[in-house]
Amino acid sequence: MNNDIMLFSGNSNYKLAQAVCKYIDLPLGSAKVDRFSDGEIRIEINENVRLKDIFIIQSVSPPVNENLVELLMMLDAFKRSSARRVTAVIPYYGYARQDKKVEPRVPISAKLVADLITTAGANRVITTDLHTGQIQGFFDIPVDNLFAAPVLLKYMKNYFKEKLVIVSPDAGGVERARAFAKRLDNAGLAIINKRRDEPNKVKAMEVIGDVKNKIAVILDDMVDTAGTLTEAVNLLLSKGVKKVYACCSHPVLSGPAVKRISDSNLESLIVTDTIPLSEHAEECGKIKVLSISELLGEAIIRSHTGDSVNSLFV
Repeated sequence: MNNDIMLFSGNSNYKLAQAVCKYIDLPLGSAKVDRFSDGEIRIEINENVRLKDIFIIQSVSPPVNENLVELLMMLDAFKRSSARRVTAVIPYYGYARQDKKVEPRVPISAKLVADLITTAGANRVITTDLHTGQIQGFFDIPVDNLFAAPVLLKYMKNYFKEKLVIVSPDAGGVERARAFAKRLDNAGLAIINKRRDEPNKVKAMEVIGDVKNKIAVILDDMVDTAGTLTEAVNLLLSKGVKKVYACCSHPVLSGPAVKRISDSNLESLIVTDTIPLSEHAEECGKIKVLSISELLGEAIIRSHTGDSVNSLFV
C-alpha cells in the first residue's frame, strides 16, 4: 500500500483499528485523544496528513456521546490539516434507531448525526449494518453500508451441521433473515411477531413458521438490553425448538443484557467486533466474537484505489 493512505482511530475501536491496519499492512497513525481537566475532549494529530487519504475508525458506541464528539473533532482536525479526503469508518452507527418520527415532537436523531458528520468534514462514510437502509439517504456524501453477513455466514456454515431455521425477531428483519436462510442450504425461516408499548419493552410475542424439533438461530442487527432476545428464546423453546442460538452484528449489550444472556437458555450469542465488549461481557462464556477487520480493510483499500466494493456485499 502506498504512502498516500493513513488510518487513525479514536478510543472506541482501537483493537479493531489495529487489526484493520494489520490486514492492510500499514501502521496506525499517531493521534492524541484525551481530556482536559474539565472533561472537554482534546485532539492532536501527531503526523503530517497534508494531501493524504485519511480513514478514521470510530464507532458511535457506548459511551455514545463521548465517542460521537471524538469522531466529530477528529474529522474537523483532519479537515483543517489539509487532508485530501477524510473517510469516517463507523462500524456501529449510533442513534440509528431514531430514524423517523414515531410520535409528535421528537427529533430524527439519525439525520442530525449524519448532518454533524458531514459538517465536521467527512467526505465519505463506511459503515456496517445500518439499522435501516434509509439512513444512507440522510447523508449528502457517499455512504457504503457494508454487511457483516459474510463473516457470520462463514462461521455458521462451519459450526452448524444440522439444518437450521433462521428466526427474524421482528417483521423489519425478515429480508435479512431470508437472505441468510437462502445461503445456508435453504434453511427454514420463521418470524416472531411482537408488539411494543415503549422502547426496550415488548408487550406480546408469537411465532410464525414451523420451528418444532429444529435448531433455531435468531438473527438481528443488534442486541441492546437482551430483553426481547431472552423472551424470544423462551418462546421458541416452548414451541418445541431443540436449541436456540443468536447472531447479531452489533453487541450493544447495555444495562442487564449480559446477566440476562448468562441466565437464559440461549446456547450462544455470536457477535462481531463493531463494538468492543465490556469486561463483564468478555467473561460471559455464551458470547462468541468474530472480527470484521478483513471486511473493513478490504473496503478501505477499494475505496482508496477506486475499485468497486460490490463484491463485498452478500
